[in-house]
Amino acid sequence: MRGRRVLMESLVSHGVRHIFGNPGTTETPLLESLPAYPQIEYVMALHEGVTVGAASFYAQATGRAAVANLHVAPGLGNAIGALYGAFKANSPLVVTAGQQDTRMRLTNPLLSHDLVAMAAPVTKWSVQVERADELAPILRRAFKVATDSPKGPVFVSLPIDVMEQETAIEAIGPDRLWRSAQPDPKGLLEVAALLLKAKNPVIIAGDDVARSKAEAELVALAEAIGASVWFEGLRHHASFPTSHPNYRQSLPSDAAQVRKALGDADLVLLLGGPFFEDIWYAAGSHFPAGAVVLQIEESPERLAFNCHLDAGVVGEMVTSLGSLTNAVRSRATPEFRLAAKRRNEALSKLRLREKEAYRARLEKSWDREPNSMPRVAAELRRGLPEDVVIVDESITASLDLARSFDYRGFGDYFGGRGGGIGQGFAGAIGIKIAMPDRPVVAVSGDGSAMYSIQALWTAAHHRLPIVFVILANRQYRILKHNVDVWRQNFEAETQHPYQQMDLTGPELDFVHLAAGMGVEGVRIEKADDIAPTLRSAVAANRPCLVEIAIEGKR
Repeated sequence: MRGRRVLMESLVSHGVRHIFGNPGTTETPLLESLPAYPQIEYVMALHEGVTVGAASFYAQATGRAAVANLHVAPGLGNAIGALYGAFKANSPLVVTAGQQDTRMRLTNPLLSHDLVAMAAPVTKWSVQVERADELAPILRRAFKVATDSPKGPVFVSLPIDVMEQETAIEAIGPDRLWRSAQPDPKGLLEVAALLLKAKNPVIIAGDDVARSKAEAELVALAEAIGASVWFEGLRHHASFPTSHPNYRQSLPSDAAQVRKALGDADLVLLLGGPFFEDIWYAAGSHFPAGAVVLQIEESPERLAFNCHLDAGVVGEMVTSLGSLTNAVRSRATPEFRLAAKRRNEALSKLRLREKEAYRARLEKSWDREPNSMPRVAAELRRGLPEDVVIVDESITASLDLARSFDYRGFGDYFGGRGGGIGQGFAGAIGIKIAMPDRPVVAVSGDGSAMYSIQALWTAAHHRLPIVFVILANRQYRILKHNVDVWRQNFEAETQHPYQQMDLTGPELDFVHLAAGMGVEGVRIEKADDIAPTLRSAVAANRPCLVEIAIEGKR
């Protein structure tokens, strides 16, 4: 059989249902094969960044490896930013790109380059298929590596002539693997013993808790030890119910601020994440002086990688957290149980005080014009259904969004990792395909939206009923905040107006941009119009864009 058939049969055998792609000439073998495989839908995007972004979020939502198909060197280059985000998010992806005929390799043909070298820094494995006999074993390994913990993207270069070569080596189905590591009982007992000595324990929950569906186990552990629960600053998921009294918020972006947020914690338990992805340098540890540091991870690679540990355990999250909670409960003294109860009560009171403070902030900003972000977030919550899925790239508005929405756990919230912008609109495509029965709303700043605005066309082309919300302040507000921090950190002694951070002259017109890509849009100036407009947009069951004017930073 020909190489292209081996490719398609390999995808089918691994359960692939969608190929996210932006095609070109070297992808002709794949495209011409699609009619023979109706069980695979090709999701077409107009830019490779949208292709990989959609595939990455689809993989996050389904837990399965997703496939993205790109076009030669420029196409892969266009996708590198999104591929970086997928790499930082641990999204299991098999990314392919067509390559020019290998017989032309020495003559530097048009659009060719060393694709393997281009992709290598942002993938777990990067390889080119040199002959058709390699296709089946390389694709089998690609899916295995992508889904090994910690998961991540792999890249496979597919020369056009190799796809047309004959081979007797047929597609190889997926390996039957049981990867869930059972935690070492001695290690868990040591962790439990340290937890039982803590006077003020804190938990930092990474994305792996949500990906493993271990939210209930984390709730049980947090309540058993009376611990507050924090999220990483940049996260892909909500790993703990945000309405729970023990939930605090997302951690800040440098060691000193993290240390300040953790306060007088004498023990910090890290669960399922890289810990920590700072933006700014700050001297010292992330942890309060003298705090015991523990970690549970699903792979040895992350354990004690960035932090010195007093104890660390490798183990699947549900089993590890459940067993740890049982060990704590069975060994807890009456005094410890009473202390944990008091800590839980104190956290509940703290949460009530914070809610009152936020309510006062909301009331103070209620009638501001342009619309304040607290008011906009409250109106979004009022206008959207309870089962809404939020794809969040609101950036400077994310704290207000988090205060207004209660995320119960996996599937309610999707954000972006790595810090690159443009993930939200692209990601919403993948989320809606993965979760067709839930309303999906992407919330983005106007600057971020322009990085993947072509996603609107894909939504219209595939009739995906996504509501795209753009918070329009006509500026890169996050950069203005960062300039303020830079000026303070480096004593820059510059106080002139922010440079090149306003999106004006001319102003962006998202309603007309959306119309040009087949999506109905509306701009909202008054906050009273937000909730009814959102209700109508969701009910319309088609792609819609809602641009909301919000206040900026001057």
